[in-house]
Amino acid sequence: MTTIEELLPDDLLETLRGRAAGYDEDNRFFTEDLEDLKAARYLTMLVPEEFGGHGLTLRQASQAQRRLAQAAPATALGINMHHVIMGMAYTLWRRGDHRLDWVFEDAVKGEIFAFGISEAGNDAVLFDSVSTATPSGDGGYTISGTKIFTSLSPVWTRLVVHARHEDQLVFGFLDRDADGIEIINDWDTLGMRASQSCTTKLHEVVMRPERVGTHTPLGPNPDPLVWGIFGAFELLLAAVYTGIGERAVNLAVEIVGKRRSHVKNAPYAHDPDIRWQIASAGILMDGVVLQLEKLTGDVDLVGTGEEPQYGGKWFLHFSGVKGRATEAAKEAVELAVRTTGGSQYFRRSELQRLYRDVVAGLYHPSDNESLHASYAKALLGPVRE
Repeated sequence: MTTIEELLPDDLLETLRGRAAGYDEDNRFFTEDLEDLKAARYLTMLVPEEFGGHGLTLRQASQAQRRLAQAAPATALGINMHHVIMGMAYTLWRRGDHRLDWVFEDAVKGEIFAFGISEAGNDAVLFDSVSTATPSGDGGYTISGTKIFTSLSPVWTRLVVHARHEDQLVFGFLDRDADGIEIINDWDTLGMRASQSCTTKLHEVVMRPERVGTHTPLGPNPDPLVWGIFGAFELLLAAVYTGIGERAVNLAVEIVGKRRSHVKNAPYAHDPDIRWQIASAGILMDGVVLQLEKLTGDVDLVGTGEEPQYGGKWFLHFSGVKGRATEAAKEAVELAVRTTGGSQYFRRSELQRLYRDVVAGLYHPSDNESLHASYAKALLGPVRE
């Protein structure tokens, strides 16, 4: 089996890191990075070996995404959405559910999957939709609506979407060459600029019958396809932002070891206040790494006799790890910026770019508000009128 270091060798990471600032400055998609990652077959790391992939586990994939994010955060975030779909298919496959085995086959052929779930104002996210699904009479649907934050907009060839038909949700896949898909070139953001997560408008786009993945009721439910999307999305997002936090800590250590205090005639690495703050950042990141390793490892046990019996708490655990990872990474980056001097405020600084990139983690579902609402409901019950 391929190791993480073989999949992402140091020289490749340095190449990707060297491009990141230019992509950010030009607000440009990571075209060259994608070609290099394709050549490494990075897009098939979660595809089982029997389908021609690397056969990595979700835990290993999260480790790879942390490693990639330390070099090129926006590239890692963009490619993450492809891996979310592979992760969804992977969890179904582990359960002995083969309805999405074709996703693996397509990925090996070079198809790129993207995530078209987020919608403006839809704070229910996976559990409702403001897009509409109209039955086409042959088991398929036509889908209309607007999806936001559609990463990989310039290159995706398969898009996972959900839409509402009466009192149920339809989940399935759209093909890039279908009529009625309009991609709006509106990605001009504070950070994560190379991900090019543009708005996608769907005008009666055909979802073929064989591309329908599942139907679910409205609201939280244990449908295994939805479970797979939710888990892979939250955990792999957590991995990306954890990688950003880890990189910030490493940069802070490197920078304060070189900077010297004029007053004390000693490296800033000897200053007790700076030592405390960088140590705090390291403590934060080690904590989320352990949580991420534990929960991705638990998902890898799905379909075996050792599968943890979390029941409905799986969703709380997924959201909790994502929430803690993004908040910890944000705090770690801020601590790194605080301790490394004013030169890090300049655009040439990698830390200032990490500072802007890490803020995006606040907006991905589950956000802090929905996380707390879910925990409050689980602990205190619903609010009754």
